[in-house]
Amino acid sequence: MKIIDLSKPIQYNKDDPWFMKVKIKHKPHKKAKWLIRFLGLPFKLFPKNFDGWADDTIQKMGVHSTTHIDAPWHYSPIVKGEKAKTIDEIPLEWCFGEGLVIDMKHKPDFEAIEVADIEDFLAKESLELAPGLIVLIKTGRDKFNGKKDFHKKGTGMSAAATEWLIKKGIKVMGIDSWGWDLPLPYMLQKAKETNNSELFWEAHLVGRDHEYCHMEQLVNLDALPYTGFKVAVFPLKIVGASAAPARVVAMLDN
Repeated sequence: MKIIDLSKPIQYNKDDPWFMKVKIKHKPHKKAKWLIRFLGLPFKLFPKNFDGWADDTIQKMGVHSTTHIDAPWHYSPIVKGEKAKTIDEIPLEWCFGEGLVIDMKHKPDFEAIEVADIEDFLAKESLELAPGLIVLIKTGRDKFNGKKDFHKKGTGMSAAATEWLIKKGIKVMGIDSWGWDLPLPYMLQKAKETNNSELFWEAHLVGRDHEYCHMEQLVNLDALPYTGFKVAVFPLKIVGASAAPARVVAMLDN
């Protein structure tokens, strides 16, 4: 079996905008020696050649700061009249399954991915959707991941295309752009220019009427075939959270 990592590294990056900044403190082995001594073990009873243990503290990291999966709770507190699931409430069965890549690298920045785009791709490649598939939208914008303008570039899903996938039985989907919608600064600008209150965050807000999850900031989708692989996307079990970092991987039989 070949395993392909679809998750970005979790580390400090000076070029990340403030809302994506990650800060991790790495504690060296030698500090543990003094902690153990403080806890009551004399130095003479330390194991020979014992260097202590390394430890690390995540001092700052938003649940949406890196490769992550959003829970229904992120989009709205209510879905179809019932409380939306937080990330710890998502069925694990949703998080593992056959994968399918939809190649949208040809879509220009700020032009939304529509139902017709997906239908054309599936027809051209003789592919079919099936309930339970984990669908990965490849835009190629992961090449900007880690750069200052990552969140300002790219295409994104329309509300209609998102709803269409859900109605095909897709519970989990993902994208290699910064977000699922068109870039956030662009949506803000266009909503104000057009005075259209239905434009902003339109794809996310499909989650008010349909229960689903999506992943953002995937990487390495170019390393995958369009089909013939499994995807695992198990989030950290953060109680009550709107999302969680996940080590997303694809598994291919040799």
